[in-house]
Amino acid sequence: MNEANRIFSLFPDFIKEYIYSHGWSELRDIQLKAAHAILETDDNLLLSSSTASGKTEAAFFPIIADVVSDADAASSVSVLYIAPLKSLINDQFYRLEELLDMSGIRVTHWHGDVSASHKSALLKEPSGILQITPESLESMLMNRSNDIPRLFGRLKYIVIDEIHAMIGQDRGNQVLCQLVRIARLIGHSPRRVGLSATIGDTELAAAWLGAGSGRATCAPVPEPTKLRWRLGLEHFYIQNSNEVQTSSPSLSTAPNEDKGGYAALDPGYEFLYDSVADKKALIFANSREETEYVTATLRQIAAARGDADIFLIHHGNLSASLREDAEAKMKDETVLRAVTSATVTMELGIDIGRLERVCQVGSPTTVSGFLQRLGRSGRRGTPPEMIMLYREDMPLPNAPLPEIIPWELLRGIGIIELYSSERFIEPPRFRKMPLSLAFHQTLSILASGGERSPRELAELVLGLPPLAAIDKESYRALLVAMINSDYIELTEEKRLIVGLKGERIINSFKFYAVFKDSEDFTVRCDSEEIGTITTPPPVGDRFALAGRVWEVKETDVQRRLIFVKRVEGKMEISWPGDSGEIHTKLLLAMRDVLFNGKDYPFLGDNARQRLENARRVAKNAGMDENMVVFLGGQSYVMFPWLGTVSFRTLRRFLQKYASELGISDIQSEGCCYIKFKANEEMGKSILFGIRAILERDGIDTAELVREGECPIFDKYDEYIPPELLREAYACDRLRSDEIFERFE
Repeated sequence: MNEANRIFSLFPDFIKEYIYSHGWSELRDIQLKAAHAILETDDNLLLSSSTASGKTEAAFFPIIADVVSDADAASSVSVLYIAPLKSLINDQFYRLEELLDMSGIRVTHWHGDVSASHKSALLKEPSGILQITPESLESMLMNRSNDIPRLFGRLKYIVIDEIHAMIGQDRGNQVLCQLVRIARLIGHSPRRVGLSATIGDTELAAAWLGAGSGRATCAPVPEPTKLRWRLGLEHFYIQNSNEVQTSSPSLSTAPNEDKGGYAALDPGYEFLYDSVADKKALIFANSREETEYVTATLRQIAAARGDADIFLIHHGNLSASLREDAEAKMKDETVLRAVTSATVTMELGIDIGRLERVCQVGSPTTVSGFLQRLGRSGRRGTPPEMIMLYREDMPLPNAPLPEIIPWELLRGIGIIELYSSERFIEPPRFRKMPLSLAFHQTLSILASGGERSPRELAELVLGLPPLAAIDKESYRALLVAMINSDYIELTEEKRLIVGLKGERIINSFKFYAVFKDSEDFTVRCDSEEIGTITTPPPVGDRFALAGRVWEVKETDVQRRLIFVKRVEGKMEISWPGDSGEIHTKLLLAMRDVLFNGKDYPFLGDNARQRLENARRVAKNAGMDENMVVFLGGQSYVMFPWLGTVSFRTLRRFLQKYASELGISDIQSEGCCYIKFKANEEMGKSILFGIRAILERDGIDTAELVREGECPIFDKYDEYIPPELLREAYACDRLRSDEIFERFE
């Protein structure tokens, strides 16, 4: 009996029938390796393989086979599935329901959009598989702590989906804290299974997944596969006297059919419209604002052309009904034309069936994000297909050098080159002082378990793997500050309990999330909930949401409600947020694209011309040979080709030593360049000056954070002593090693 038949024989009949009914002729390599790890070892499992390679089935076939064979497993929840998005949980819920239809195993999904009756059934009789978000699990740990042994007493497996989106983030670290807290309450550590298509460093990810579990973690290496992509990158100037900037959408493996014609509204968006108008497609943007604007513009173009409105929208500020409507139409195989503009909410894991094309407005910030988005298409035997669209204002004739370089276009090409040539994916970054999470878990543990002595509390909190690197003195300083501010209270018996201010924080449902949120207002049109916005406009003003424009009729501040009516038009809207971090290897790849002279077959005519122009400008300016370029007068620009964290460190280093280096007016945008002013002598010698200081003083990142500075980034940073925040900033948001390498 060969290995595939042997593994297949271990599955119960209903799984075999599921495999037959789906027309699978054989188990894939990743499915065989996963089954071996789960059924024939006692290890955790990290399963990393490409999108649509069958990871979900690879994990759940053997997990379910094991659970079915264990009579004791039925007395509580046996499998806990944790995912970062409600939409992913909803998608996997229906997939698992089909698989388990004849098994007798119940699947329960649990998050903010699920009805109370659905949750009550599980609480009354816990069994089977529970699918849950980190926030709902936090609520369960806090409010049902005494019931955890009954709910999870026989828990065998914990499956964490899309772990690349959690590793190194507060939300992922929250999950690790939760797993250890559950293990303490039930008296054993269930096996962990992590799933992802984009793991940048398997060893680091495996160590993260297994932290605190007391088990080894098996991480089978997927078989290398040949890349099969269909890509097209095109560029447009937003304001251009030449209306015919392009012909029609084309991909590097597809013929370039020339349709000609003039753009009536916006050449870039009309190109995008033509790319998706007759297809089932996803359009990704890097922000909710851009997603809204894209949707409104495509609807405007459809109206101008007399076409049907097939455009949908999906992001976290929309109501559940609007998000679910978009998901349902994209999955419905009878719907042949549907286009959804989305953010990361549709990037992760959702199987939306026969998707013909993915488009990306601008460039993703990471290789991982690119692969996740590209992987939404190309299922069921067809290669993944993506068109990237770049729009920028025409540079003015007197624009300075750095503003003439198309940084986002370079990043898009660099991402493709970096993965295709090196299979590089960004490795996770781990924080040593996640103080916001420490504040959160301190309150959560006290709220769930009652009073503790300071020593007991410190052992419980610092015994959680993500918080273990915080030294005892720092945690003691945090506790003292929390006591002094009444977030926790020291009783006469020298025990710690939640204080009055702490009670106000934990009594809000928003406490369960460790990521920053805003006090949003819910938008309603008659009886329909549209979504949420951060700031309520005055009555009579208008704003955009769900790809449409609304006029404010009434605002109920106390209930945080805005009542609106729909009007025609298009507007922009803004939500708070950040753009993420870019890895140094990607900056170096961008530099290579700018100077290697290669011709990229996936570039459209405009994009190719834009790259050629940029290369010519950069070469003439001496950017290929010089890190510092003279801009005229006393203006200079430095191109250090460093990622976000190292770039941030270099900028602070230059500010600290500005007087010694003879520079002033230091400015930067993103992490591509730093502009400064200096006289001719100092401008030409700045690199020598930097090297001399590095040799003399080195870099102490703590000295780059100014006294009195209070760097607030995470949700609960505002409650933490500024001196601890400065220490954490120097430790986790600055790094010096790459600066030494760059200025050798």
